[in-house]
Amino acid sequence: MAETASNMIPLGTQAPEFELPDSVTANLYSLTDLQGEKGTVVMFLCNHCPFVKHIADEIVRVANDYRVLGFGFLAISSNDVEQYPEDHPDLMWKFARKHNFTFPYLYDRTQEVAWNYKAACTPDFYLFDEDLKLVYHGQLDNSRPGNGIPVNGRDLREALDALMNSRKVPGPQKPSVGCSIKWKYRP
Repeated sequence: MAETASNMIPLGTQAPEFELPDSVTANLYSLTDLQGEKGTVVMFLCNHCPFVKHIADEIVRVANDYRVLGFGFLAISSNDVEQYPEDHPDLMWKFARKHNFTFPYLYDRTQEVAWNYKAACTPDFYLFDEDLKLVYHGQLDNSRPGNGIPVNGRDLREALDALMNSRKVPGPQKPSVGCSIKWKYRP
């Protein structure tokens, strides 16, 4: 299984705005619609990636633990569904239901949102503060399929705790590792 790491972008980067359909409800959501009072977690996921499947249930636990504390959560799938039909929106809602997603699972048909965020892999995690400035971009934790390390969400949880308590997010921030975004042709 090929591994791709996150493109580490500068902390303080402003979150790009968007409006995308939710694969579960078909509602259109913008970033500001889903923004949390304390901060917002933007996750790039897809249905077929073994790295995402490995941590999907922990992502939901993290979202459930921190949503009640004022954080917004959303997931985006940007893969080219012509090449990877298992990531089609008709199957995204099934994946979301299977894993009991408590947050929108948005479909980025044009891949413009992934491009604007400089997303590189699935999973890819971004934590923005209350002003939508990037404070964390990295991995969920050190667990990977087959490495025997338990999935616990430690890195993202530490970043959320720091932001919640007005502390600097601990570093160094380790890039997420997973499957590459399945891009359509890019000039």
